[in-house]
Amino acid sequence: MTAIHRRIALWSALLIILGIAVGYLFLPQAIPVDLVTARRGTLVETVAEEGETRIKDVFVLSAPLAGLALRIHMESGDAVVANETVVAEIEPIDPSFLDVRSEAEAKAAVDTAKAAHAFAVAELAQAQANLEFAGLELDRARQLIRNNTISQRAFDEAERTFKIRQAELETAKAAVAMRNSELEQAEVRLLSPAEAQARRADCTCVPVKSPISGEVLRVLHESEGVVAAGEPLVEIGDPQAIEIVVDFLSYDAVRIAPGQRVIIEDWGGGGSLNGRVARIEPYGYKKISALGIEEQRVNVVIELTDPAERWRRLGHGFQVEARVVIWEGKDILKLPLTALFRDGGEWAVFAVANGRAALRPVTVGHRNELESEIIDGITEGDVVLRYPNDRISDGVAVVAR
Repeated sequence: MTAIHRRIALWSALLIILGIAVGYLFLPQAIPVDLVTARRGTLVETVAEEGETRIKDVFVLSAPLAGLALRIHMESGDAVVANETVVAEIEPIDPSFLDVRSEAEAKAAVDTAKAAHAFAVAELAQAQANLEFAGLELDRARQLIRNNTISQRAFDEAERTFKIRQAELETAKAAVAMRNSELEQAEVRLLSPAEAQARRADCTCVPVKSPISGEVLRVLHESEGVVAAGEPLVEIGDPQAIEIVVDFLSYDAVRIAPGQRVIIEDWGGGGSLNGRVARIEPYGYKKISALGIEEQRVNVVIELTDPAERWRRLGHGFQVEARVVIWEGKDILKLPLTALFRDGGEWAVFAVANGRAALRPVTVGHRNELESEIIDGITEGDVVLRYPNDRISDGVAVVAR
């Protein structure tokens, strides 16, 4: 073989190797994918929302009358006994300061009361003198009647006059007592706040007692101060009577019925709690979501069915997540929601057969946030793509990632 022939053979071999390499590079490669197998199991369809706990019956103790509420020394969590524990005490309000005109009027009223009292005392002295004179006249009449010196009529007249004078004396005494009370009343109107506080040492306060046995939830008026009648002082409730209120969207609330099972999660303790729907409130209200969307909400009240020892640390106003079980089935063929996608107007999946993706329409049933029931289209044990993307099409070679 000549040098030219050897050169041609060498370059031909190199070109053949290069062509094979280029052809191999342009061959379609299998796409790495995540796979999941269709299995049977339990499927629970729920609707979930965040809610908060509350004590069923919260009692707000209010001031029964206007007055000065003494400082409340009770704190949140303190135990109270029905009709025994004094939660607050109220005493009379100090009088207000008098302005110049009011003070002058009050002093004039005191002077008038003093004059009326002096007049009543004088009338009392006059009545007492008249009574003494009528008594002497009655004694003379008794002596004269024994000697038949005066007539029976004259004696009766003397006796009647004595009785009238006695009545006049009692009237005068009552008038003095009345004028004395009026004088005291006029003088009391001149009391300053400092003098009123000095007299208040013997005043009996009005106690406000707890109507139920339980614990203090909140002290609404802790410091000493003047309160109006009906002003809230303390909130009291029974921490063993806990319920949960959750505001569901109205189209979710219509799917909920009393008695349905509820799973309470993210409440702070270990595991989940069990409950049941007690009632759905018959009215809805508008609420603005965190995204600024106006939503129609309905309150659903849930009762805890687990023993109190499990949720004892829950209190009033604690946040929880409630999942109301709408439907529950066993031995259900199911797939993750991430394996499903819309193909036109139908649901579909990519099944894997002989290393290639095969498009299969499926019929779905109940579903929750993670899984969906598969009624038709695949069978148990079929392997499907978990996260199909735009690189996957019918017949494309795939390989497990």
